[in-house]
Amino acid sequence: MSTARWGAGFTAVSRFEEEIEAAASGKGTLRPGYVLAGDEIFLLDRCRSAVLKGFVPPELREFCLSELDLAGTSIFEVLDRAQTPSLMSPFQVVFVRNVRQLYTRGAKKEEFAALNRYFRSPNPQALLIFVADFVHIPADARRMDMDDKNRFERLTETLGEHCGMVELAHVNEDDAMRWAIATAQDAGVRLDQDGARELVDALGADMMLIASELEKLLLYTLGHDRITLGDVETMVLGAKQRSLYELTDAISAHDRARALALLHGLLNSSDAGEDAAIGHLYMLARTFRQMLVILEKNVRDSRAIWQALWQGFRMPPFAADDLIRQARRYKSRRDLTRALRLIARADMELRSSPPDKRLVLERLVYDLASEPKPHSPLFASTQLSFEG
Repeated sequence: MSTARWGAGFTAVSRFEEEIEAAASGKGTLRPGYVLAGDEIFLLDRCRSAVLKGFVPPELREFCLSELDLAGTSIFEVLDRAQTPSLMSPFQVVFVRNVRQLYTRGAKKEEFAALNRYFRSPNPQALLIFVADFVHIPADARRMDMDDKNRFERLTETLGEHCGMVELAHVNEDDAMRWAIATAQDAGVRLDQDGARELVDALGADMMLIASELEKLLLYTLGHDRITLGDVETMVLGAKQRSLYELTDAISAHDRARALALLHGLLNSSDAGEDAAIGHLYMLARTFRQMLVILEKNVRDSRAIWQALWQGFRMPPFAADDLIRQARRYKSRRDLTRALRLIARADMELRSSPPDKRLVLERLVYDLASEPKPHSPLFASTQLSFEG
């Protein structure tokens, strides 16, 4: 894919993919580590896929791939894993998540000293990938929040001294349209310009959703050489209107029975069943973050919502009034941050491979739809960041 006409996020990822591919084929030099900076999940997944394709053979996956989380694993253990040769695989890839732990609660002098020592003489048979998804990089870097600027600068001054920095800026609407049209073309189908625009507008330039819905559209139009505006209106808007926003409506109304029934319908209608749990959780978290911004900025009508929510963090236009109404059911910021903490807790449960993912989601929706208890520990004063 030529990067000349693409925005910063796509350009950074394309360069990363090219560097990984060249190193994997022996035609380029691999850095000992990379920092994937940004919370654009679609681009994070592309980077991850490039690394897996280049350095993690499927038959050796369990021996050469490590997924470590700094919330439960120290950076010293991470570096020890990277330094220790594997008896079963000639190369190791270590993904390091929750990197924000390096930048909280104290100076972390010993941790950064250990990182400096490792990178002065790194293991050439290991690759460290630091996932710094606690930084939000908007499509227009000039609109970057001051807190995020400070976080990014701190990353650059520390890990960036030794690692390649990959800036995963959010995708703007024009890039999202170009991607959808190009992806459909690669599948031998022409996506009409109006259809691409409606797809992107309806999903607020959310690339994870756009990719998922485009895949459904390609299946829906199988045997045809064109995806029209009508196809998009039929397959995308109706599906979203019946699912996610109905669920959050029931949750915000504290209607537990309806919320659980809607969750079951959502799971039963999903091709991936309970395996789609992380995707549903991501959408719930995003929607509650949108409601938090709406409440904090006192948005009262859909005309003001586009100023309150930045590009790439907007809901489909048809859902704007519904979401404003739902957000205003919450009495305070505390109620919405409680919901986000519940979702974060469920996310940790799902990522720890529970025996029943459906049960985790059911418990989450039941708790979200319940009236909060006045003395719940989830109300504890904790500094959180809810940027898109």
